Amino acid sequence: MEPELAALVRLAASTVVGAMATAGWEGAQRAMGGLWRRVHPERADTVLAELGEARVEVLDARRNGDEGAERELVGEWQTRLRRLLAAHPEMVPEVRAVVDELLPMVEEEEPRPGGVRLTAHASGRSRVTMAGRDVNITGGGSS
Repeated sequence: MEPELAALVRLAASTVVGAMATAGWEGAQRAMGGLWRRVHPERADTVLAELGEARVEVLDARRNGDEGAERELVGEWQTRLRRLLAAHPEMVPEVRAVVDELLPMVEEEEPRPGGVRLTAHASGRSRVTMAGRDVNITGGGSS
């Protein structure tokens, strides 16, 4: 799978699972049902039922602080979406549309497992540098 497509699949799975625990739940349910109805109408009701079961698991995982369970669900839906797009590459724009619809709702909530949360405590003359990616620090003289 191409890196760009793999990234889309990861983002879509994470977004859908994240939406399960938010006000975006109904949108996730509608969007995922729509994807499957277009390409596998005979499986759509089963996928929707499994999505509902996954929602219960996500809510339980968040209530219990079980990030591992949520990561497993993201992996499960990532596999499903990867298979869907491998068999039906014409669905890529529709999967992107699902992400575009649901991601803003998910981002309003707490950070998802697999995301980055940085916390630091400094005292005295200590210095803290935090970044989610590249850092270039020059200098180093004392003040």
